[in-house]
Amino acid sequence: MKPVIYVTRKIPDHVLKPYEDSFDVRMWDQEEEPVPRDVLLREVKSADGILCLLTEKVDKELLDAAKHLKVVANMAVGYDNIDVEAAREHGVVVTNTPDVLTETTADLAFALLVAAARRIVEATDYIRKGKWEHWSPYLLAGSDIYGKKIGIVGMGRIGEAVARRAKGFGMSILYHNRSRKESAERELGAAYRGFTGLLQEADFVVSLVPLTDETKKMFDQDAFRNMKPSAVFVNVSRGGAVDEQALYDALVNEEIRTAGLDVFDQEPIAPDHPLMKLDSVICLPHIGSASVDTRTRMLELCLDNLKAVLHGEQPITPVR
Repeated sequence: MKPVIYVTRKIPDHVLKPYEDSFDVRMWDQEEEPVPRDVLLREVKSADGILCLLTEKVDKELLDAAKHLKVVANMAVGYDNIDVEAAREHGVVVTNTPDVLTETTADLAFALLVAAARRIVEATDYIRKGKWEHWSPYLLAGSDIYGKKIGIVGMGRIGEAVARRAKGFGMSILYHNRSRKESAERELGAAYRGFTGLLQEADFVVSLVPLTDETKKMFDQDAFRNMKPSAVFVNVSRGGAVDEQALYDALVNEEIRTAGLDVFDQEPIAPDHPLMKLDSVICLPHIGSASVDTRTRMLELCLDNLKAVLHGEQPITPVR
């Protein structure tokens, strides 16, 4: 009898087909809507494995209900939606999807940086609203990128990928991390700074930190007040790393110039959220890894992890 996995969002048949001999698949039938909690709790009772998204909370309640569960494959690098300690206590392996989304997320981070600096979305809306009637010297003038200083907070795989892109723009690279990354300093010419020192010096500040007790709301009122008035702030990590009211106030009070955000404290963000009302902010719906190739590789890695664990092998990318 094949093991059973439950997939919490509808995914394409062609992705699942190579695994049809490895396990039986049950799946929530909606692509856009998350599986309701009561449905999830009912389905996990007989599941040996779960393929889930960040929208699903894998906590003690769920783990207590899932008596046969052996593995949870999270389709993300982060796993703050999972109580990893509780999973260990239940003997459940947790895996994530590092590496495969590194370059794609770095592309998005740098795209946000460029778009925010050069006011790309605001300029597009300017035309759509019929405002473009004349040309003037400072019409929608933004910030230069070439030769400026980028400050990367969180120099992990994605941070290093962003730094490689910054080198192509002739940028000076500053970084802050829990520990020094001598390889990044040697290979990328990155210079380590304390958190406050980085904020004071950088023209562009990019958040790439995991969400932990240490990083929760680390970008607060003091952080934004330490940035340059011309600073561009980009967040593609976790929304919880930012005090959104403090960011809103900093933008309104012109303590920083602009921001590009792919993540928010509460997702999905409401259309009437205060940040959505500011021309100085670009807001995206958490699409950092959203290329067809990368999302397919993420799903395949989840399925490979499920297959390995459920057939008595070691997981490929376990959460330690």
